[in-house]
Parts: sequence; C-alpha cells; structure tokens
Amino acid sequence: MLASKLDPFFKRYEELNALLSDSTLVADIAKMTALSKEQKKIEPIVLKAKEYLSILNQIEENKSLLSDAEFSDLAKEELKNLEEQKPKIEEELKILLLPKDENDERNIFLEIRAGTGGDEAALFVGDLLKAYTRYAELRGYKMEIVSSSEGSAGGFKEIIILIKGEGAYSRLKFEGGTHRVQRVPATESQGRVHTSAITVAIMPEVDDIEIQINPNELKIDVMRSSGHGGQSVNTTDSAVRITHLPTGLVVVNQDGKDQHKNKEAAMKVLKARLYDMKMQEQQAKESLTRKSQVGSGDRSERIRTYNYPQNRISDHRINLTLYRLDAIMENGLFDELIEPLIAHYQALALENENE
Repeated sequence: MLASKLDPFFKRYEELNALLSDSTLVADIAKMTALSKEQKKIEPIVLKAKEYLSILNQIEENKSLLSDAEFSDLAKEELKNLEEQKPKIEEELKILLLPKDENDERNIFLEIRAGTGGDEAALFVGDLLKAYTRYAELRGYKMEIVSSSEGSAGGFKEIIILIKGEGAYSRLKFEGGTHRVQRVPATESQGRVHTSAITVAIMPEVDDIEIQINPNELKIDVMRSSGHGGQSVNTTDSAVRITHLPTGLVVVNQDGKDQHKNKEAAMKVLKARLYDMKMQEQQAKESLTRKSQVGSGDRSERIRTYNYPQNRISDHRINLTLYRLDAIMENGLFDELIEPLIAHYQALALENENE
C-alpha cells in the first residue's frame, strides 16, 4: 500500500534532474529556481523511499534463504533486524508524505505584546524576545526589528520582528498564543509572586502579489514619533499609521526616521496580518470537519506557563513540563518544546489521514 504511493515521486524526481541538467535552463532563472525548490522539497521523500524499498527487498531475499541450511541462521538474524527497522522507516516515510503547510518555508513576522500585568508584562516581552533571538541565532536565522513600543519600566509594550531563514515558519508557528509568566517582580518588596501574560503572534511574510490591497480602502496618517528615538526621529513627521477600513486593522510604524521606509514596513505587516486573518478563518472552517486543528492554534489560548520560582516551563497543549526554565530562556533552547509539539501535531495529522 505504502510502496504504491512512491512511484510518482521517483518519476518526478527523475524528470526534475533531467530538466535541471538542461543547459538552456540557465537563461530562465525564475524557472530554474522553481524547479530547484521542487527538487529540494521531494528529495527527502525519495531518499527515505529508497531506504524503505531496500529494506523490503532485503526482507524478501532473507526469507528466501530460510530454507537454505547453510544460510538460514544468518538469514533469521538479518530478518529480525530488518523487521525491527521496517516500522520505524514506515512512520518516517508517512510523516514525509503528509500534506505540507504551504507556509512552512516562509519568513515570519514575530509579534509580541504585553497583556495583563503592566510593567512586569512589558519586561517579560523583552525577556522572551532575548530568548527567541538566541534561538534564531542557533538556527542561523536573521532578525530585524520592524516596529517597537518600549515599556515605561523597560521591555516592550509591543514589538514586531521579521525573522528570515529557511523553515522559520515551520519551526515557530506553534508559538502563537498566550504566554503566562509567574515570578517575583524586581519592584516587589514582599517577595510575592505575580502572574502576568503576554501574547505572541506568528505571521508568515507574504509576497505583494498574494495579498492585493485597494489603496482606496486605506486611511494613512503621518505624525511625529513618540517615545525613545534618535536625534531626528522625534522631530519629524516620520511615524505612519495605516488603517485598513474593511477590517479595522491598524498598523503603526515609527521606528525609523524615514517616512517612506516606515510606510513600506507598515504595509508589509498589514499584508501579513490580512493573510494571517484569512488563514485563521480557513483553519477554523477546517477544524469543524476534522478531529483536531493542525496549525498555529487559537490565539486566545493559554499555551505556555513560565514559572520562575519553580524553574518550570509548561506547555499546556501537550502536557509537557520541564524543570529547566533558566537554561531554555538563557540559551534559547526552544527546540526542547518545539520538537515534541511538531511530533504531537504530526501524530494528529497521521490520525486524520488514516480515517
């Protein structure tokens, strides 16, 4: 059954190899790039499929040797090892064959906002940003601040970061939701633990052609920047506020001193939010007909708790608790949470495929 699904991948991979070896393709960079991406996408399936078919062939060969007095003992031992490998390879192959999220290879906008908890929430936004920055460095991603609003006591009321790197969305899409922190604030003289919350949104970066915006549906205001800034940031009308009238979405950018660059950055965030809104609506429709929603999840859902007194970090979606909060935050070791989440959602996807 599984083996019969593999032929189209072998055929397409051979076709792609032939197409990419055509010397005339060099003149068409766009086509060459598209074919290279497709080849890279299906290569892991082809390699794993070859491994799987090799094991099936070896199993048959060793079965044929069981009646041979000279080789039967060796064949039995080899057969035992192969039969143990087979289900593991099958599971790996089934996961590779799952329908891919079209956004997985995209860059992302990471938006972190302070919620309940006032100054303490803003401070935790800054702490979580540092941890994500370390994680991005470990993965080889590049980060750039798109917009930010600093907290009165430090940290940020809100910050939006563009994270660039292969598979950024696939790794971080499960971070969206409410993150709760429990710790003793620096200003707390009685040593009481306070609980505050922040929200994280992960939005894929989209191309201009994917989201079309009618200029007549935009209200664009320019104003003087507020808060901290350079010598000319607060003295020129460089801040931009864009309101998308049909949805009521508002994006403000005041980080740079160039009004045009601020407007360009704000438009990118607006397009990402509109695309994200469209994606959330689609996922909500799909979740009505599926056992479980596989995706970024409900934004209002409390997904994780960071308990500093107990050095505990808990992900509530998969009931995972680790007592190494300090190491995870200081070193950006989010894969300790992300890998189990990916495995969990892959298992749910396999269930849906088998129904």
